Amino acid sequence: MELTQKNVFITGSTRGIGLAIAHKFASLGANVVLNGRSAIAQDILDQFKDYGVKVVAISGDVSDNADAKRMVDEAVEALGSVDVLVNNAGITNDKLMLKMTEDDFERVLKINLTGAFNMTQSVLKPMTKARQGAIINMSSVVGLTGNVGQANYAASKAGLNGFTKSVAREVAARGVRVNAIAPGFIESDMTDAIPDKMKDAMVAQVPMKRMGQPEEVAEVTAFLATQEYLTGQVIAIDGGMTMQ
Repeated sequence: MELTQKNVFITGSTRGIGLAIAHKFASLGANVVLNGRSAIAQDILDQFKDYGVKVVAISGDVSDNADAKRMVDEAVEALGSVDVLVNNAGITNDKLMLKMTEDDFERVLKINLTGAFNMTQSVLKPMTKARQGAIINMSSVVGLTGNVGQANYAASKAGLNGFTKSVAREVAARGVRVNAIAPGFIESDMTDAIPDKMKDAMVAQVPMKRMGQPEEVAEVTAFLATQEYLTGQVIAIDGGMTMQ
């Protein structure tokens, strides 16, 4: 898929990996929909002024099916179509299993997994009708390996991997590709708050001995959007952590 003038909806794109993905697509000539649960700040919108593309801000809750449909309808009304969907919105709520409540578990699944379901279902009908489109789900290496204190998060991301492969099989013949990305340790506001000793221990697990950058994840996302014969894959960008 040639990205110039294509329309890309990125959920959870007001900071971190999501914002880096939005910048990457805009730099390649794609129009972008910025999304978050609350109103998009003007200073974020101002970052896109020099790209010469359309930028639309649409706020809403991906975990609410009706709200997801409303957001996709607004994007189509503003831009004409959604050619690429990046399901990036996600949360963590880490606790050891014995201390995790049902609500702790369900809230993470509701946004990370059900949110991707809601958004994907909302874009699939027009994509399959047009016989083109790309959906990219943001998973995690935790969904591949598990992690202490993250049973809810790991379950949501492992579920997202299975979701990716199942939907990819359903829509491949209609020209729609569905893939997932599983980032490892990526520099972010969250990792900035981690004590240096703990951060050093995390980096020691990475064969490349460094954390990844949001822009590196964005590069893989754009690559997956352009590849016409690549679908149903979970691509780990983790410095070699999960190599086999």
